[in-house]
Amino acid sequence: MKSLRGITSYLAILVVDDEPNIRKTLSITLEAEGHQVVAVSNARDALSEAKRRYFDLALIDLRLGAESGMELITALRAACPWMKSVVITAYASIDSAVEAMRRGALDYLPKPFTNDQVTLLVQKVAEVRALEQKVEDLQEKLSGVAPEADLASSSPAMQRTLAMARQIADSEATILIRGESGTGKTILARAIHSWSHRAPKPFGTVSCPSLSAELLESELFGHVKGAFTGSVRDYPGRIAACEGGTLFLDEIGDLPPSIQAKLLRVLQEKVFERVGDLETRKANVRIIAATNMDLESAVKERRFREDLFYRLNVVEILVPPLRERREDILPLAERLLAFFARQNHRHILGFTERASEALRNCDWPGNVRELRNAVERAVLLCREERIGAEGLPMNLAPVEPAPNIGDLISLEKIEEMHIRRVLAATKSIEEAGKVLGMDSVTLWRRRKKYGI
Repeated sequence: MKSLRGITSYLAILVVDDEPNIRKTLSITLEAEGHQVVAVSNARDALSEAKRRYFDLALIDLRLGAESGMELITALRAACPWMKSVVITAYASIDSAVEAMRRGALDYLPKPFTNDQVTLLVQKVAEVRALEQKVEDLQEKLSGVAPEADLASSSPAMQRTLAMARQIADSEATILIRGESGTGKTILARAIHSWSHRAPKPFGTVSCPSLSAELLESELFGHVKGAFTGSVRDYPGRIAACEGGTLFLDEIGDLPPSIQAKLLRVLQEKVFERVGDLETRKANVRIIAATNMDLESAVKERRFREDLFYRLNVVEILVPPLRERREDILPLAERLLAFFARQNHRHILGFTERASEALRNCDWPGNVRELRNAVERAVLLCREERIGAEGLPMNLAPVEPAPNIGDLISLEKIEEMHIRRVLAATKSIEEAGKVLGMDSVTLWRRRKKYGI
């Protein structure tokens, strides 16, 4: 078992009991199995130890002289959220067990107990900690693969969206996420799943426009062997694969009419049949759908079923486009820059003032996806400590108005503007040098001088 510290296969355990014999017995038993044990007699010392060092598990007596172990469970949980608490007491009762669990205890062990009982209990905690570590490792890998999976926002509009998403996450309601392409609808759907009680179960995604009607039907509902040419084995489908979890249907507006009725049945009756099969199966899955389409118009034009629309639209969440939350653009761009710089082993400190201004002022029709691509490209092409405006796509680089002869402007400023425009219009430094009549060394010095 690998603890969150990633150093040892054993647990760090805090024993809190006012009886010296119990502290001694537990310490000897647990240390003999390789665990690190600290034993104290009161709540004050327990909290002090918990603040000074790391513990995986606390074994807490309910009666600590004049103090209550119940209160200590709450205090330790506030100080060390990752620590598991197990109550040990000679005054066992159903009421005290329920109250201990309500306060956050993982388990309950009545006195007198045997060494085997303690060993099994600690093994159970070790398994829980191992699973938590796996989840954290997977989350770290996910954030490494998808750097834009970041919902931090200072925009009031986005904060309202996130607050609503958190509020309804733990319900069973079907959700329709609306917003332009690239705004992060898939990321929000995954976050809603992670905030819900279905989080331990699978999260699946199906892109409705990416498959033909026949393949999409099989992908959603599954098929039996021989249902169609090429079906050489049974396939359970995504609804079955996400049993107990969440299924995200991206761009639901492109769902073929032949499948809309079947999806409606899943939403209404929680049942479905595989392609080529007569057996009706139960569907325990939450549906979250997303679209950038005007579904109301699609309903009026009879391209989308009205009853399905209302079933999907139980709760509607709107993800605002990036241009409507400009305060998020630069912080998000900087986080993306840090990710891509680390991924590509580049030492880049940030953006220049002109580049930052260009990023903030762009409307970003492709939203977060377009910003991600622009930053990744800029990181790959950057050869300086900071990404300048010239390192951004041509449609982003701010263009200053050309000065007229006789304008009150310095020759240096004219030279800088001319060099920038020639560099932007040519394919290489060598070509720019030929146009400007400068050798590569002189052009390098000018670029350094003007921060290009």
